[in-house]
Amino acid sequence: MHDRQLYDYALVRVVPRPERGEFVNAGVIVSCGAAKFLQARIELDEARVRALDPRTDIDPIRDHLRSIPLICLGGEAAGPIGRLTQRERFHWLVAPRSAVIQTSPVHTGYCRSPGDALERLLATMVRCG
Repeated sequence: MHDRQLYDYALVRVVPRPERGEFVNAGVIVSCGAAKFLQARIELDEARVRALDPRTDIDPIRDHLRSIPLICLGGEAAGPIGRLTQRERFHWLVAPRSAVIQTSPVHTGYCRSPGDALERLLATMVRCG
């Protein structure tokens, strides 16, 4: 089991009307300290979001979702948050919020490849069918 690494992940959710609590999973953030890995993949299903609230303005949601992978990468393109350590950026991204874009609670697992874990989570938790 020593070839497997501990990783944390959270789902990125779009909650068109936070007061209702309904959401669509739109991405995954995976952090693996041992592999120095922090990445997010976003796949927004706009039709599913509009099914929850047809009046949803998708443009600002798209803009905010695009910032998540940039924050994972860090650096100047991510603004002031990009200067934080990898672990600090992960915790900033997954902090609880009452907003249109939220994350699930953080979950932990073991993997051989955090990139493969990211793809598997995206396939099983975000994509429909």
